Amino acid sequence: MIDPANVIAIDDLQIMTGSTVCPVVSTETEIRNAIGRFCHQNASVEEMVESVADNIDDDHKGKIDETETSEEENEAPVVKLVNLILTEAVRNRANDVHIEPCDTDVRIRFRIDGVLHEMMRSPKKVQAGLVSRIKIIAGMDIAERRVPQDGRFGLMVGGVACDFRVATLPTIYGEKVVLRLLSKEAVMMELNDLGFSNECLERFKQSFTKPYGAILVTGPTGSGKTTTLYAGINILNEPEKNIITVEDPVEYRLEGLNQVQVNIKADLTFSAALRSILRHDPDIVMIGEIRDEETALIAIESALTGHLVLSTLHTNDAPSSLTRLVEMGIEPFLVSSAVDCVVAQRLARKLCESCKEPYKPTKKALDDIEFPVGVSKIDKIYRAKGCKKCNSTGYRGRIGLYEVLIVSEQIERLVAKKVTSDELGKVAQDEGMKTLRHDGFLKVLNGDTSIEEIMRVTT
Repeated sequence: MIDPANVIAIDDLQIMTGSTVCPVVSTETEIRNAIGRFCHQNASVEEMVESVADNIDDDHKGKIDETETSEEENEAPVVKLVNLILTEAVRNRANDVHIEPCDTDVRIRFRIDGVLHEMMRSPKKVQAGLVSRIKIIAGMDIAERRVPQDGRFGLMVGGVACDFRVATLPTIYGEKVVLRLLSKEAVMMELNDLGFSNECLERFKQSFTKPYGAILVTGPTGSGKTTTLYAGINILNEPEKNIITVEDPVEYRLEGLNQVQVNIKADLTFSAALRSILRHDPDIVMIGEIRDEETALIAIESALTGHLVLSTLHTNDAPSSLTRLVEMGIEPFLVSSAVDCVVAQRLARKLCESCKEPYKPTKKALDDIEFPVGVSKIDKIYRAKGCKKCNSTGYRGRIGLYEVLIVSEQIERLVAKKVTSDELGKVAQDEGMKTLRHDGFLKVLNGDTSIEEIMRVTT
C-alpha cells in the first residue's frame, strides 16, 4: 500500500478475503508496475478464452476439438497470449518454457537458472490455439499431432535478439510444447565470463594452443557444454582456419563457421557428416555430441591425423569420459593418444547480490561436507535470502563449476591399462585437477554461491 494507515481499505479486503491483512509500504510506481504486469497477463488470458468460447458450438461445450483451429490460430488474442508468454520468458531470464496440457487446464512453467517455476495456468479452451500458433511460427506441421516435431524461429523481444528452439511431444492430454531460449549474446561470451578459475582456465587453454588432438566437454543436459565449446571457438575463429561443426540441432549461428545440421531422415548422421567433412580440408572440427562407436572412432582418428577436435559427452565427471570412450569400443591406446583435455562442468545458481546474507558456518557443518578450508580461516560466507529482484528465490544468474583433466603421460599409461575412472581421478587430483565440488567450494568462499547450491548440483 502507498498509505498503510488506510484502515477502510484494509477492513474491506479482510471482509472480502476472510483473511487477516498485513499492510506493507511500497511506492506508487512499484504498485502500478505490479498491477500492470499481472492484470495485463490475466486480461490477455481472459480475452483469449472469450474469443475461443465464442467460436465453440453449443454442441461442443466442454470439449476441446483440436481440429478446429484454422480461425483461432490467426486471431489477435492467441497471438497476444503467445507474445506475452515469450516476453515474460525473456524478462524473467528463462532458459526453457514448458507448455503442458493437463486434464482440466494448461500449465505454463519457466525454467529459470536451472529450476522450474510455475508461472500461470490457462483454461483448457486455449490449448488448441496456443499450440497451433507456436507451431505455425516455428514452421511445423499443425495438422500432425501424433508424432514429435522440432522447429525454430527468431524474434526480437524487448530489443534483444533471441532464437527459440521448439519441440512438441504428444501426451495423453494433447501436445506438450517446450521452447528453448537461445540468446545470441550467450554465444559471444568469453571463457573468462563463464566462471573458470584462473588455474582451470590456464589448464584448459593449454589444449587450445595445440594444432591437433581432442578436447572433450562433459556433463548432463543443460549444463552449458555447448556454450563452453563456442566460447573456445570464439578464440580459435580466425580467417586462417577452416572450422566445420556438426550439430543436432545447430543452437547458435556464428559467422565464420561452416555449420552442418544433422538430418536423420536424410541419413545425415554425425558419423556420415564427419566422413564427408574430413574431405573438406578442416583445421578444426566440432562435433555436437559423441553418441556411438562410429562417431567416436572417426573423432579419435581425426584428432590423431592433424585435426583439432572439439566435442561433448554425457558423463558425471572428467575421468569417466576416458573410460566411457573405451566402453564404446575404442581401443585404449587410441583414446590415450588422441585426447588432450577433458572438461566436466555443472551450472550453479549465483546468489542474488541484492539480498545474499552473510553468516559464519559451524565447524561440524564444514566437516560433514569435507570443506577444503577450516572454519578458523573463514571470516564469512553467504547464503540465499530472497527479495523482489530475484523473485524471492535468493538466486539470480548462474556460474559454471569446472573440473579440468589434462591427459598426462601417467594418465595415458593408466588409460592404456584400462584402469577404473576412480583410479584415474585420484591420479589427476595428485597432478593438480580440482574436482567439481572443490571448485564449487572455492566459489562459495568468493561469495558467488552457497554451500546448499553446490551440494545440490554436485551430489
